[in-house]
Amino acid sequence: MNKNSLLTMSSLSEEEIIAILADALKFSKEYRDWQFSKPKLVANLFFEPSTRTHYSFASAELQLGCKTIDFNASTSSVAKGESLYDTVKTFEAIGYDAVVIRHTQDEYFKELEGINIPILNAGDGCGNHPTQCLLDLYTMLEEFGTFKGLKVAIIGDINHSRVAASNYDALTRLGAEVRFGGYEVWLPEDKPTITIDEAVEWADVVMLLRIQHERHAEHMQLSKEEYLAKYGLTKERYGRMKKNAILMHPAPVNRGVEIDSDLVEAEKSRIFKQMENGVLVRKAVLKRAFEAAFEGEKA
Repeated sequence: MNKNSLLTMSSLSEEEIIAILADALKFSKEYRDWQFSKPKLVANLFFEPSTRTHYSFASAELQLGCKTIDFNASTSSVAKGESLYDTVKTFEAIGYDAVVIRHTQDEYFKELEGINIPILNAGDGCGNHPTQCLLDLYTMLEEFGTFKGLKVAIIGDINHSRVAASNYDALTRLGAEVRFGGYEVWLPEDKPTITIDEAVEWADVVMLLRIQHERHAEHMQLSKEEYLAKYGLTKERYGRMKKNAILMHPAPVNRGVEIDSDLVEAEKSRIFKQMENGVLVRKAVLKRAFEAAFEGEKA
């Protein structure tokens, strides 16, 4: 597999993570208007609905001068039973330079060992979401300047969240302290936990996760209003957050469930800032995917 693929956060060293974040910062400044002189062909293969990740990647690609195609599984040979490997190998064979993939299957990329172009993981099942993690890290670094000693509470559907898994891995390696909270049946047994009422007073970053109704509609024991009251960020809890603490959420947001609707754009909220930062991070990831071409043109 191509060495410039990005599949998991655990595949990146701490130095590589910091380098990607540094490049993201450059794309907000000196690289702001940079484009490849010879456009790269990038295929976005989304087998699962997405707004932010899909169109953030597309925005980053177009701003870098890439030529982009959005793949539609329902009108492709996938509908005839074509394997993921054969689909991706086809894009490689017909001249695409990289693929961005979101798939419902955990670690789908293990089936793609024979692919030679960069694969950028836009989310796999309940497993990994490296670019979301990187934009979260960038947002925290922009706010606090360091990860050392940072206290991060991630609240929500932890066991089914690729965001929680990726962030825990990266943040703990970078020196932050991470605790999980939320509905007890969705919490891991082998990680530190915290209640929402403890979290709002302890954490520098309160990160809420979407309640995945598509997974839990039949098993949810609480109404939306009950969930907010017991596990969500209410206005009263928001008022108890540290002075310089921030609120984050990978979105989409279930307003009135994991968070009171009025708090989505509150003073401490960085939810839409995360989306803005997502384009910078995905530019940095594309730069890494095409590193040789980038360095050749910057020389």
